[in-house]
Amino acid sequence: MDGAGETRVLIVGEDPLARGGLAVLLAGEAGLLVVGQTAPGPQTTAAMSAMSEMTGLQPDAVVWDLGVSPRGVPDGFGSLPAVVALVADEEVAAAALEAGARGVLPREAGPARIAAALRAAARGLVVLDDDFAASLLRPRPPVVSALVEPLTSRELEVLQRLSEGLSNKEIGARLGISESTAKFHVNSIVGKLGANGRTDAVVRAARLGLLVL
Repeated sequence: MDGAGETRVLIVGEDPLARGGLAVLLAGEAGLLVVGQTAPGPQTTAAMSAMSEMTGLQPDAVVWDLGVSPRGVPDGFGSLPAVVALVADEEVAAAALEAGARGVLPREAGPARIAAALRAAARGLVVLDDDFAASLLRPRPPVVSALVEPLTSRELEVLQRLSEGLSNKEIGARLGISESTAKFHVNSIVGKLGANGRTDAVVRAARLGLLVL
């Protein structure tokens, strides 16, 4: 985020009319700055590179409209700035989180809710809309079976800090351990939960009752 505290946002979506509508809606939200919009695919990375070259800045968050009938959830959300996905149903919401999205909202969410989610995601938090939270966090037998061995007491401490959106360095400072040790514990947690990354690990742990979001 820039010195004024604005959260810079890139809008991504297949439908140019939907992207334009989102840009208009979010332009009126305080503390939010829409820095561009693009279609998904290689164009997304190209748009971010162009922004970086022109301004020296990258977006802090991405709002990604997956449409009414998505052809599939893109892989690699986790490699982008914090992604908040706008989705049509719970199944797509779950797929988006597993792909690395930091948050999911229904497509009909209003601009204030989207803006709040983007600001939270940009600060490292996981954002689940009330419409999806009950289903996404409900314990599911397949997830329980993925916990190949119990988490240690230290891993549970690290997991709680992970759910707060802290980086490895911040977790280490909070618990009085080195950044490399914190990274080791995070990797162990992800492996034991059978997760696809940090965000997925937090969601799976919540389903198992290991923490409360």
